[in-house]
Amino acid sequence: MKKKMIVVLNIAGLSPALLERTKNLPNITKIKDEGTYRKMKPTFPALTCSVQTSLLSGKPPADHGIVANGYFDKITMRPEFWRQENGLVNGPRIWDIMREKDPNAKVAVLFWQYSKYIDADIVITPSPLHTDTGMIEWCYSKPAGLYEDLAGKIGEFSLMTYWGPLAGGRSSEWIANASLEVLKNKQPDILLAYIPHLDYICQRFDHNSHQVDEGLIFVDKIVGRFIEFMEEYGRENMVLFLVSEYGIVDVKKTVFPNRILRENGLLKVREIKGQEYIDFEQSDAFAVVDHQIAHIHCKKKVIEKVRNILAKADNISAVIDRDQQKKFEIHNSRSGELIALAEKDCWFPYYYWFDENKAPFYARTVDIHNKPGYDPCELFIDMKTKTIPLKPELVKGSHGLPAESNDQLAVMICSDNGLEDYAPETINAAQFLGMLYRFI
Repeated sequence: MKKKMIVVLNIAGLSPALLERTKNLPNITKIKDEGTYRKMKPTFPALTCSVQTSLLSGKPPADHGIVANGYFDKITMRPEFWRQENGLVNGPRIWDIMREKDPNAKVAVLFWQYSKYIDADIVITPSPLHTDTGMIEWCYSKPAGLYEDLAGKIGEFSLMTYWGPLAGGRSSEWIANASLEVLKNKQPDILLAYIPHLDYICQRFDHNSHQVDEGLIFVDKIVGRFIEFMEEYGRENMVLFLVSEYGIVDVKKTVFPNRILRENGLLKVREIKGQEYIDFEQSDAFAVVDHQIAHIHCKKKVIEKVRNILAKADNISAVIDRDQQKKFEIHNSRSGELIALAEKDCWFPYYYWFDENKAPFYARTVDIHNKPGYDPCELFIDMKTKTIPLKPELVKGSHGLPAESNDQLAVMICSDNGLEDYAPETINAAQFLGMLYRFI
């Protein structure tokens, strides 16, 4: 098969269920019908960082080590969420593989996770500078100065539109604009871009809401711009992939693993100036939560006790130990001794306090690094106080569980119908690398 320019758009939250709304998706539907379409089963857990790494490495989390959007660092004794350093990933990814095949291959990566310091020619990813007087919005780029050059043409990237109460389509639009500039002016052999806004909408609103319809229309217009570029560049010279990491399901309930552990005397806190913080050293067990899964870190003496307590809790569907984790291909040193799974219509907030007046300093702020878990409430704001509300009932969508149904599965769409005879009927996210390899 002749080598072509490869463009991969990762459209977060796009599922087979959403693809059924064809009237909102004329461009995506056209590629789907004329090219190759497959439902794609996310690797477990079905979370951004984990699945993205599997897509580009061909490996499950057990091997590449990205067990969620964050993990508990047993050396520093603190949770580490949304780190971007390439060195945290075990093993090669697509750019490394392309380098081995062709040392001169030109690779462009925009906004994929763990892309800082990778062996690629072109990289752009958010990297704000935190100072004593506040945050300086900035993007790390390679070559140095690329972000500044792009900002001069298309405007600066606004981090507030990428995460937080103002997150939405503007972030996707900027990434699309930057990607098209790179395609036109740099002509890489492969470009990978992350299109995030649909994910935010599906966490804020019910699956059948008009806001989700509007989000689909918006992303379809973005895809249309890449189709126009493909036509100008020459359809025979380019292949366009549309992929996602997972589908997002409606949720109506919550369960608080850390509160359950605290009620049973297993999680300990320290009170500092009237606010409570988890004492990771003295706790016998605590949860690092992420959407619908929770890594439970336990001292050896209490593992069975913790398992029994959580297994009896309402809205927890399963608690898997180290041996059972092998079945899910997540048995890694970064995983908890136990992993709790929520029921499909439920998700796990990280909260561990019982008195809101004692909530820690980071609870009511957008703070993705200090919280012992992912906090989708950061997508909302209390207009009276201008703070993040402590109201998990606001969250309408979640993900993370082993995917089975159309609203949980991801998708792979390729503009080249030559994959029809090659791709399995339903592919696993770790098999996507093989799809890419057909064209490199």
